Amino acid sequence: MEQTSVQNDNQRWFVIVNPVAGSGRGLDHFPQISKHLREEGIATEPVFTEHKFHATELTVTAVTEGFRRIIVVGGDGTLHEVVNGLFIQQVVDPREVLLAVIAVGSGNDWARNFGIPLRYQNAIRAIRAGHSFLQDVGVVSYEEAHYRQKRYMVNVAGLGFDSMVVKKYNHMKKKQGHGSKWYYRWSVVRTFFRYKSTGVKLWIDDRLVYNNLLMSIAIGICKYNGGGVQQLPQAVPDDGLFDVSLIRPVHFWHILFRIRYLFNGGIYRIRHILQERGSKIRIESSPEISVELDGELLGETPVEFSVLPRAIRIVVSEEFLKRESYPLCSYTIPR
Repeated sequence: MEQTSVQNDNQRWFVIVNPVAGSGRGLDHFPQISKHLREEGIATEPVFTEHKFHATELTVTAVTEGFRRIIVVGGDGTLHEVVNGLFIQQVVDPREVLLAVIAVGSGNDWARNFGIPLRYQNAIRAIRAGHSFLQDVGVVSYEEAHYRQKRYMVNVAGLGFDSMVVKKYNHMKKKQGHGSKWYYRWSVVRTFFRYKSTGVKLWIDDRLVYNNLLMSIAIGICKYNGGGVQQLPQAVPDDGLFDVSLIRPVHFWHILFRIRYLFNGGIYRIRHILQERGSKIRIESSPEISVELDGELLGETPVEFSVLPRAIRIVVSEEFLKRESYPLCSYTIPR
């Protein structure tokens, strides 16, 4: 793994806080988070998001103003917006900006992948420890309102059943005024009994690998989605490849008695689930199916995925580097 240090005259961290993340934990818990940041000697400039995609705008502004260190206080959706901001700005290579996360969302799947503690004090100590890692980023081209759009992803994309679950979950969050893992799991169950599999064509690295009915597709840089489900248990976040899980039409009882495999890394022991891997993916379907990236709903098929290898620099836990046998790569925050 490449080892470099991020140096900049501006040692302050630009902190992007999503106040509605985690059913309002972003706002309610930020005084506690701010206190721990001060205790660790981490100088910050916090800003709160006010609307959807505001985190993207704030990221562009922060980099333009000279910030090269950004902390995200939010969930996977907030991180998604910040990463897209890093690629929209034209001032520096995105890898020159160090990105850290203090997870306050409902799922926190990206943080789980890199061993980032959910306890705020420990997450901030990980930032202070300064172990960094270059992870891959996915580039996604999709249809929306009859126009081609492009978006960047850092975790997992879902098509078909997965995206319909996200749609149902977002509806429940809006109706109830907050979200939770139980809402997500209830959305999974309700969607399962209503969703109809769709005819899908899937090309990986220009090779047609699937042409049949398909229930769902997961494409990812990292392992987890859906609040701890290991839908892509063998994904490596810096290998320059997407991992792909294809779920063929399946009866509920077949999943019910094997549900433990969804959480313990044994998902491919379920014979209805196929595994693929590649750096370039194209998906067509009839009829069109919706797409979600990092838990955010986008447009519809046809959709194309490509990889930017080791494209952003992130703060990870020391335990992640040891577990995955990566060499330690650190920076130092001056007192």
